[in-house]
Amino acid sequence: MNFRAIRVFFFDLDGVLSIGKENPQYLGGRELIAKIKSLGRKTSLLTNDSTHTRTEIQQNLSKLGFSFDLQEILTSSYLTALYLTKRFEKAGFFLVGEEGLRRELEAAGHYQTEDRPNVVVVGFDRKLTYEKLDKALRVLKDGAFLVGSYGGAVFMSDSGPALSAGPIIKALEYASGKRAIMIGKPSPRMFRLALGHAKERPSKAVMVGDQIETDIVGAKRAGVHTVLVLTGVENRETVSRSNIKPDMIIESLDELMKCI
Repeated sequence: MNFRAIRVFFFDLDGVLSIGKENPQYLGGRELIAKIKSLGRKTSLLTNDSTHTRTEIQQNLSKLGFSFDLQEILTSSYLTALYLTKRFEKAGFFLVGEEGLRRELEAAGHYQTEDRPNVVVVGFDRKLTYEKLDKALRVLKDGAFLVGSYGGAVFMSDSGPALSAGPIIKALEYASGKRAIMIGKPSPRMFRLALGHAKERPSKAVMVGDQIETDIVGAKRAGVHTVLVLTGVENRETVSRSNIKPDMIIESLDELMKCI
């Protein structure tokens, strides 16, 4: 991969720039991102995080020494809201997810309801109950669409890989017989939206992430170059077992400094 030809750098969040959702800890990349911007190239945060709003993520990153403009932060929640706007203008939604996802959807003009909603929107949910899943199933049986904010099986928590939104979506797909419309990684939809936002071609972009099944698979489907960093979910053993190979593997994000 010729990094001199890359015009936009997409970075995952958990396991790449930081680790931990409520009290994120710095992993790397401050100087790297500053250098990329100083060279007149573009950066975007491309994250499946559906727990926080973009503003909250921006504030957390600022505390860690990063400087991202709000328009450079693209989350699965924000892009899910954009998708619903394009499809319904204003959608009634039943939520299986957390407050950050709800706030992003409502900020775009959508409204939470249990009275014949247009869609069931599913994200990461640490307060998931059987009752909530059963209600979601009933809504789907009444004709609502199923929309997944993202499909990752795990995310990198403070204590290691932890259950994420993908298994919740799979449960509702299995029970309802419906296929979810997926927005976030590994769906190529997220990358196409991000490329359109950056006004760049796939061949001029690279995705830097810590998961093969989301970051690397999704980027490859969209024709985007890939870098896997081993500070998150993957390690050398999991990489060797996978049939999906990134274009480059690095131990930590700051190794890219010498490539830019």
